[in-house]
Amino acid sequence: MPELPEVEVVRAGLAPAVTGALVTAVEVLEPRSLRRHDATSGAFEALLTGVRIEAAVRRGKFLWMPLSTGRALVGHLGMSGQLLLRTPDHAGDDRHARLRLQLEHPQHGELRVDFVDQRIFGSMAVDRLLPTEDGAPGGFSAEVTGEWAASIPAQVAHIARDPLDPAFSDARFAEALARRGSGVKRVLLDQGVVSGIGNIYADEALWAVRLHGEQPASTLTRRRSRELLNAVRKVLEKALAEGGTSFDAQYVNVNGASGYFSHSLNAYGRAGKPCPRCGTTMVREPFMNRSSHRCPRCQRLRMSRAATIA
Repeated sequence: MPELPEVEVVRAGLAPAVTGALVTAVEVLEPRSLRRHDATSGAFEALLTGVRIEAAVRRGKFLWMPLSTGRALVGHLGMSGQLLLRTPDHAGDDRHARLRLQLEHPQHGELRVDFVDQRIFGSMAVDRLLPTEDGAPGGFSAEVTGEWAASIPAQVAHIARDPLDPAFSDARFAEALARRGSGVKRVLLDQGVVSGIGNIYADEALWAVRLHGEQPASTLTRRRSRELLNAVRKVLEKALAEGGTSFDAQYVNVNGASGYFSHSLNAYGRAGKPCPRCGTTMVREPFMNRSSHRCPRCQRLRMSRAATIA
């Protein structure tokens, strides 16, 4: 599913087109795409029509657009969701279009945002905004001065900040690793600890610092924790610069273009190929109903100091 770089590419593409735009019409083509919308708060269409979008914000894999009503339009792309910018009269292949927003932008004029989702695992919802616990902006956005800035949608509030967030706490991340005896990859994928990292970028960061995914997180020294966090940031930033990772036509930006970070992968998807660092054949191993990819020579499971002494 899309991870931080792919969602940030979408956010960055949407921001200039939707910020300041008025929602003039809403069309729901697939009610299942509103599974996370609380209908008791009002009908989805009614809560959006005639409302102005203030910005486009992201935390981890979640994307939201603060609204002039003090609520937010929250989007989760799921496995195959896309938010695509269209002309108002776009007549292309819309077999998988689930929602449509007609917008009127003060500078760009009329445009349309389509939520396209082949597998219908993604969702859109209008949600209430809550103040952030630390008083910092809820997520990453080019616009951080509005009344909505230090707030976050209720359904995103349980998600931790991501490593590219200016308010992310490196110390808190290290403390979380030190408290957990589970494998370090499981901790990286725990969105309550750090958000935005999925299977692809976890494998890439672990390869970069020569860590086995099953290495108990609590055995990492502070230095190793810093190295891992630095590697995570470098991988995410490089993927973001290359437009994200696209293995098929499902992971695209708002204009339908694919990213090309898949050509820069050192670990993920490279089972049976030589390790780019040492030449050893890379392996693929079962992991939480998914797979992990690593070099058996560079990324060995190390015993903890306590276990070694015992």
